[in-house]
Amino acid sequence: MSNPVFYAGSRQLKALAPGDGFSLDGAEGRHAATVKRLAAGEPVDVCDGAGLRLVCTVTAAAAGVLDVRVDQVIAETAGDFELVLVQALAKGDRDELAIETATELGIDTVVPWQAERSIVRWKMDKAVKGRAKWQNAVSAAAKQARRARIPEVGELVGTSGLVELIKGARLALILHEDAPVTVSGVVRAWRGDGGGQPGLARILMVVGPEGGISPAEVEAFVAAGAHTALLGRHVLRSSTAGPAAVVLLSQELGRW
Repeated sequence: MSNPVFYAGSRQLKALAPGDGFSLDGAEGRHAATVKRLAAGEPVDVCDGAGLRLVCTVTAAAAGVLDVRVDQVIAETAGDFELVLVQALAKGDRDELAIETATELGIDTVVPWQAERSIVRWKMDKAVKGRAKWQNAVSAAAKQARRARIPEVGELVGTSGLVELIKGARLALILHEDAPVTVSGVVRAWRGDGGGQPGLARILMVVGPEGGISPAEVEAFVAAGAHTALLGRHVLRSSTAGPAAVVLLSQELGRW
C-alpha cells in the first residue's frame, strides 16, 4: 500500500538527504498529526508538489507537528508529454468535478475556459477566486491520489486566448460528438506523422460547457491547428469528457 502524502515547500525539502530529520507543521502538520493521527514508526511521504518525494518514517507526533526521518529522496520526472485539460466553466460544480477526477487520473495542467456558451461567468474578482478554488480542488485531489506533482491551474482564457494556446501546443484535441475520428485515431495518426518526437510535447484536450462548443469556436480552433476528436458513441457530460480523454491519452502515450 502506498504511503499517505503531505506537502511542504521546495525550499524546506530540497536540501534534505537520507538520514535527515524534518518537522512538518502548519496545516499539513496538523492534518498529519491531529486528523490522521500518524504515530512513530509509520511510513509517510512528504512532497513539494513539483515532483520531489521524500519517503520518510514518523519519529514523533505532537499537537500540529509531525517529526519524520528521511529514508529516501526521489525526484520524479515530468515525462515526455504534458497533458493539459482546457475545461469550460460549467454550472453545478461540474467543472470542479472534472478537474478533480482528471487530477486523480494524471492530468498535468488545467486551464479554465470562458466559452461562448458557458452559463457560469468569472468576472473581475470572481476570476481570481475561481482560479484559487480550482487550485485548492486539484491540490486536494493530488493529495488523495498521492501524487508528488500538483497540477497547475492556469489563468482564465476566452476563446481568443485559447486559440493562442492551441497554436503553441504540439497537439490539440477538441472533444466533439460530431468528430469523424476517435481520440485514439487522432493520436495514432499524429504519432505516425512524427508528432511524438523527443522533447516535452504539450497536448491540449478542450472540453466545452453544457451547451457544447459553438460552430464558430470549433472553426477558430481548427484554423489554429486543433483536431476534433470523438470519445465514443454516447454524449458525455462536461464533467466526464475530460477525465475520459485523460484515460485514453494515458493509454495511447504509454503512461499506463
